[in-house]
Amino acid sequence: MNSRTAPRPGVPAKRARNAADTKAAILQAAVTAFTQHGYDGVGVREIAQAAGVTAMLVNRYFGSKEGLFAQTVDAAFAPRTVVGEDPRTLSSATAATLVARTAPDAEHLDPFLLMLRSVPNPRAAEIVRAGIERHVGAHLAARLNGADTGERAELALALIAGTWLMRTVIGTDALREATPTLLTDQLQAMLDVVIDHRDEPTGSRVRRARTDPRA
Repeated sequence: MNSRTAPRPGVPAKRARNAADTKAAILQAAVTAFTQHGYDGVGVREIAQAAGVTAMLVNRYFGSKEGLFAQTVDAAFAPRTVVGEDPRTLSSATAATLVARTAPDAEHLDPFLLMLRSVPNPRAAEIVRAGIERHVGAHLAARLNGADTGERAELALALIAGTWLMRTVIGTDALREATPTLLTDQLQAMLDVVIDHRDEPTGSRVRRARTDPRA
């Protein structure tokens, strides 16, 4: 160590910047910012400041605000927050998790808030749609058997997203105050209609589900 590289007495040596850690810090700051404010409600400078870096560095790693948002969507939707893993218990596990995660005292589901607050921007809506299809939709469709798995998977996701919206954002009394066990059973019966493939017309299964939730 020569005089040009030796730290001065009482001054800590400057740590070398770790690219992976820096990128992770930016991405985490972006997840928080876009979830709280939506795509149009926050800029690169604010995200950079929250991450402790410059806006130039954000653009170096992610190319642009749009590129940063795309990777933020991937980071938000890749983890399994509601949809189950085991095809044999997909309806029951998903229904139970959805009820638990939308309870009045539960933590917020960041992917849903990110989606809700960002989709008014047309380009952000395209990125969110692609992220949902690539992660949650593909994950669910891969666990379905029979025909029309993509359509059935997205119908299930529509039920999940609608329940979350009505129960947590709008906060309708009936859903907020519903008995968890009963609400889980009702959601499971509805999910079974599109998740549980059988060799009969969908309309027949819908009619049977109305009279027999366990059909």
